[in-house]
Amino acid sequence: MPLVRSKLIRHGKLREDNGNIVEVKIWQLKPSKDNPHGYKYSLVYIAKGKRVIGYDNSEGKGDHRHYGNKEETYEFKGIDKLFEDFYNDVKGAGNED
Repeated sequence: MPLVRSKLIRHGKLREDNGNIVEVKIWQLKPSKDNPHGYKYSLVYIAKGKRVIGYDNSEGKGDHRHYGNKEETYEFKGIDKLFEDFYNDVKGAGNED
């Protein structure tokens, strides 16, 4: 199996005053059958030490999101839309406190 070359194009981590964490990691890689858009990503919102929101495309699972204890397929429509969807979910989760 050939080595897959990837390039980290964004990484940011924010710790809010209340201790909650927002972390975003996005890599660009060569598009493939399993990853046609050519991005590997992990966006997570952690509140009170637990993942509340997560978007990722871990190997074997494809694009999906975690919302609380639920996991569902996510339709990737580009990086801008990914950020928009993630941050909208984070805002919504923050309103549930």
